[in-house]
Amino acid sequence: MTAVAMGIPTVRSSVSLAGRPDVDQLVDRFGRVARDLRVSITEKCSLRCTYCMPEEGLPAIPAENLLTADEIVRLVDIAVHRLGVREVRFTGGEPLMRVDLEQMIAGCAERAPGIPLAMTTNAVGLEHRAAGLARAGLTRVNVSLDSVDREHFARLTRRDRLPSVIAGIRAAARAGLAPLKINAVLMPETLSGAADLLEWCLSEGVALRFIEEMPLDADHEWARENMVAADRLLAVLGERFTLTEHGREDPSAPAEEWLVDGGPATVGIIASVTRSFCSDCDRTRLTAEGTVRSCLFSDQEIDLRAALRSGAGDEELAQLWRGAMWNKWAGHGINADGFAPPQRSMGAIGG
Repeated sequence: MTAVAMGIPTVRSSVSLAGRPDVDQLVDRFGRVARDLRVSITEKCSLRCTYCMPEEGLPAIPAENLLTADEIVRLVDIAVHRLGVREVRFTGGEPLMRVDLEQMIAGCAERAPGIPLAMTTNAVGLEHRAAGLARAGLTRVNVSLDSVDREHFARLTRRDRLPSVIAGIRAAARAGLAPLKINAVLMPETLSGAADLLEWCLSEGVALRFIEEMPLDADHEWARENMVAADRLLAVLGERFTLTEHGREDPSAPAEEWLVDGGPATVGIIASVTRSFCSDCDRTRLTAEGTVRSCLFSDQEIDLRAALRSGAGDEELAQLWRGAMWNKWAGHGINADGFAPPQRSMGAIGG
């Protein structure tokens, strides 16, 4: 496998701030303010989901190129205290692949008390660490789970680990990591089991959100004509459940909610492709290598790691970050003529 399979973004050490207002927050040219930070901490994963990773996994990032736990804590501190970030989520790859995850969480909880610290995980092995992560300061988890049929799960992830995932979900619930949400990617091969997955989530008392598949797969096989849209899912779920549109409580939240059989339980749909919410996006992303990525679909990244390791002060790092977000795109452009998917896959960017 070549380095191209990892995705080669355009990494810059500076960016224009021309026209930017003199404010601390992460504003962009379209009036949006980023308050939700996603921190990818590894490219490694214990599964090989077909819509995310190639079968052989992503090329390893050299250890010296990964941000250390202390560096991540410092950047989270800057994001919260200088840039107005109000929520932090750790992603991967699979964040549980980092043995220093608890140290990272504890450091962030100490430096940014009161800020929600969440994690997106596949939950493989979480049963052994959920309690410790909660003690360290983790507040909640989102679990990626596309099927509760063991054979189907193994085909989708190329690993027979469904029992471990379910054990991890239940351990997270016992540890008080709430609200606990399940994320399921909508694909033709998962549509027939969507109602079963919702029924399982209702029985477990966890919230389910379906996500339209986006062109972020490492194998670059995504095709618009094969995508399952939100309307088709609603029709399938409607054969078993009564769904009542509930909308969004927060305009920046990606999921539209439907009451299930009158509520109070809901099911969410993140229709990233057919019902774009780019105009309300409030996210900023930090890759495992220490670059700021303003949008999932932009291969323009600003290097914080080099500045950090060369002795830059907190305000200098904050200003680089502000510049990265000032130049954020208006939207992902999936539906535009000539759209080209990003070079990095979801596993290399972070969820």
